Amino acid sequence: MPLNNIYKTLQSAYGAQHWWPAESSFEMMVGAILTQNTSWTNVEKAITNLKKANALDASVIVSLDQADLCEMIRPAGFFIQKARYLKNIGYFFLEFREYIATASCPDNDIQRLRQLLLSLKGVGPETADSILLYAFNMPVFVIDAYTRRIFSRLGLISSTVTYAELQQYFHRHVVPDSKIYNEYHALIVRHAKTHCRSKPDCSECPLRSRCQTHGQVT
Repeated sequence: MPLNNIYKTLQSAYGAQHWWPAESSFEMMVGAILTQNTSWTNVEKAITNLKKANALDASVIVSLDQADLCEMIRPAGFFIQKARYLKNIGYFFLEFREYIATASCPDNDIQRLRQLLLSLKGVGPETADSILLYAFNMPVFVIDAYTRRIFSRLGLISSTVTYAELQQYFHRHVVPDSKIYNEYHALIVRHAKTHCRSKPDCSECPLRSRCQTHGQVT
């Protein structure tokens, strides 16, 4: 089943998702760090604290007293670790912000930025790719647990496929366009939360007719 057909089906079912929920590229990067191991509701509380303190700025973050930063992001949990991660991402942003929203970026530059992100403490493949896609507007498909769940249930991939293998699968079969990758990933998240949950609700699933496992997962 072509991945483009799945994209169109999800788009028709759910409409535009308008991701990432942030007012700036740096806010998006902060959210990508804070959302690790917590709910988005908690992330919003932490981001609100940063905004109230006029601290949602890379230059401010890197200069903030560690204890003060910890207190602001406390609602997001693991605040001591995340405060360190935010300072790292702040320095990264200040160094490479000229790449943000670049209309055309060579593949070797994307890979260089990805490796630099992955070298930062607290940044794994999903976080790095989210930053490249949503903050830097680069055509990098984000893979998460929802992607693996949905597409393995559809019978298109093995449930044991690696992150890199699944990402390459999308890069091969979906046109390399950051806007499409952005919307596709957002639609995957929406579908996983609406229908393709751990215990799925298949009754009105827009992909039901194409799914190999509907009604079989309990």
